[in-house]
Amino acid sequence: MNAMDRIRDALGRAARNVVWQAAFAAVVAYFAYHAIHGDRGLIALSRLQGEIDQAEGVLGQIRGERERLDHRASLLRPDNLDPDMLDERARAMLNFADPDEIVIPLPQGSGASEGTPRQ
Repeated sequence: MNAMDRIRDALGRAARNVVWQAAFAAVVAYFAYHAIHGDRGLIALSRLQGEIDQAEGVLGQIRGERERLDHRASLLRPDNLDPDMLDERARAMLNFADPDEIVIPLPQGSGASEGTPRQ
């Protein structure tokens, strides 16, 4: 073997090593990119966490509204009937008032509705 063959073999081995290292680096870069930017990556995880936090906030509001409505419904149950609640609902549904009450009609679109509690 002459010097030229040895140089060619050394360059071939070096080229193969570089190709393997480049392929390995490309595979690692591919998985690293998708671990961060992919459909299930870190960025998607943070976006989903924000959506979960927002949904939990809405859930808290809905639970509060449900508890309020459950309380109002419990006041109308036959075993625990609240006369004031029954009177309020009957007046609202039938559009009645006592003779000694003063009724003040509100203009249309004033924002007041029948079901809103009065304070």
